[in-house]
This record gives sequence, C-alpha cells and structure tokens, in this order.
Amino acid sequence: MSQELPPYDSLLLVSFGGPEKKEDVMPFLENVVRGKPVPRERLLEVAEHYYDFGGKSPINDQNRDLIEALQKEFAAHNLNLPIYWGNRNWAPYLSDALEEMKKDGKKRALAFFTSMFSCYSGCRQYRENIQHAQEEVGDGAPIIEKLRMGFNHPLFISAVTAQVQEALDLLRPDQQERAHLIFTAHSIPLGMSKNCAYERQLNESSKLVAQALHREDFTLCYQSRSGSPSQPWLEPDIIDVLNDVAAQGKDVVIIVPIGFVSDHMEVMQDLDVECTEEAEELGIKLLRANTVSTHPDFAKMVRELVVERISGSEERPSLGTLGPSHNVCPADCCRYDMPKRPEISPSPNENASKGNRPATS
Repeated sequence: MSQELPPYDSLLLVSFGGPEKKEDVMPFLENVVRGKPVPRERLLEVAEHYYDFGGKSPINDQNRDLIEALQKEFAAHNLNLPIYWGNRNWAPYLSDALEEMKKDGKKRALAFFTSMFSCYSGCRQYRENIQHAQEEVGDGAPIIEKLRMGFNHPLFISAVTAQVQEALDLLRPDQQERAHLIFTAHSIPLGMSKNCAYERQLNESSKLVAQALHREDFTLCYQSRSGSPSQPWLEPDIIDVLNDVAAQGKDVVIIVPIGFVSDHMEVMQDLDVECTEEAEELGIKLLRANTVSTHPDFAKMVRELVVERISGSEERPSLGTLGPSHNVCPADCCRYDMPKRPEISPSPNENASKGNRPATS
C-alpha cells in the first residue's frame, strides 16, 4: 500500500538568480558556465552588461516584488501558504530554500517556475535542480511538485494583453493603427526545441494576445541566443526582424517580451538598449511593452493554479487549441541531449546578447 502524502503546506518560487552588486558579477557568471568551456574573456565581456547597470541584475528585486504581490493575493483569498524562494545560480539557492523549509517543518510544497513555456532550461532543468537540492538537504527535505505551465491560461493572456495595450495607448491614433506587434522570447538550440512544446506554446500565446487586441498581423521571433555560431538555434532573430519590418515600410513597432516574466537584464540590454539603437538607425518608432511582472492578473493566475492543484479540480482553464499543460511531466518531457561539444545552456528567462555568450539574468 502506498504511503499517503502530506497536504500541501507551502509554495516555492523557483528562478535563475542574478548578482546583487558589482562584486557578485563574476562569481555569478562562473556559476552559470561551470563545467562548460567558456573563455574568461567571454565572461568579462558579458560582465560589462552588468557593470553598465551598476553591477546588479534586476531579477532578484523582481522576484521579491512578485512574492509580495502573491502574499497579498493569497491573504486576500484566505490561502494560508507561506512562500519560499530558491534560485539556480545565485543566492538564495534552492538548497538554501529547501533547508529553510525543512527547519520550518514543511513537508510538501508546490513550485512555481518563473517560466511560462516548456523547454529543458525553463522546466526539466529546474526539476533537476530541485532534485539535486533535495539530495543536498538530505532526510526531511520537502516534497516539491511543479505547477503546470501557464502559457495559455486566460489570466496570463489578459496580463500580457493589458501590458501591450498600455504601450499602444502611448501612441497617436494613427500610429496605433499601423503599429506592428513583435513578440519575442529567448532563443534555444534546435536540438532542445525538438523535444518540447516551446515553439508551439509561444505561437499559441502570441496569437491569443494578438486576437485579444484585434490584431491579425504580428511576428514571433527570438533573442539572446548563446552558444557556438555553428549550432542552429531558433530563428528569426529580433534584430533581423526589425530590419525586415523596416524594409516593408513599417515605421511603428511594439516589442512584446512574451517569453519573459520580468523586466530583467536581457530585456533591458537586448531590447531596451540594442533593439532601441537598431530601431533608431532604421527610422522605426519602437516601444517595448512591460512584462507581466506583478500585474494583478498574473498574481491571480498563480493563486488559481495553486488552488486548482490543492483542490484536485479537473477544471483547468486554458485558451486556444493546445489545451492546458500537464500537471505531472512525463519521463521524457523536455529532454535535451547535449551536443558532444559542450554548449552554453540558455534559459528562456535569462540574458545573453546575440552571439556566443553565456546566459545571464
């Protein structure tokens, strides 16, 4: 007879992590590329992005803000679950979070990954990270169960739609009418994308947001690729798309970072700096929509996903044609067979500028 599981008693926010000050930057980047043959001069190049912003990634503050928003959302609906937080590559580490949960007597938690789309880096690798942290903590480490991906949850779509509409509202009526929507997400190697639903989910979400805005014309593209230039990655790249849009005579663009939960380093560097500079050279008026971040609908979605699992509800809201993501990942879900020559593993939530650069956040 199988042993009965304890009730859910907490929520674990799982993310990538990022440096908090200039002195953290190189140790953080060394964590990201540990075990991979990345030259130190490459790390020094990437570090300059952080130094341009004072040596601090905004991702940790974004996660603190999200936790605060979730705490308020939980309290307003009498959901008594404490929230813990653990990262892959910087403090607070997942092992730290699980150790704290163990000390607090927590036995079984739900985990929310700061990624809305399924792939190795945004799902399976985090599950592996959790397993390693459980092994490190040892006996008494809490059971951790991942919430389903929210890429087509009605509240995720409404949160993204609201952020795009806010950007559109900054334009004159004639500019609004001709504004072209460019949805963007982190590129991943084709070898990774073939074993997951990343592309399909991104296409579905982009289409749903465009439909909610009564827009038929939009483009989905990718950014922040890393790894060897000889290895094929998802395309088109956003810089190429901007050039194509300009060649078509389109002069107003809204970039929608749909693949990112928060406005962290890759959004700031790749979109707010590099794409803005490119658009100016091309004569394009470019606005960037905010990520969902702490939008009320996004926080509400997380709460609804938690309640859905706790209650065992068979009703799992979703839009579009793909249906809701699974609660329990199959054994081969998001599997990625690394190439023989080690490559830099990206994440849909973390930054690397175009070219052979390690993913950062």
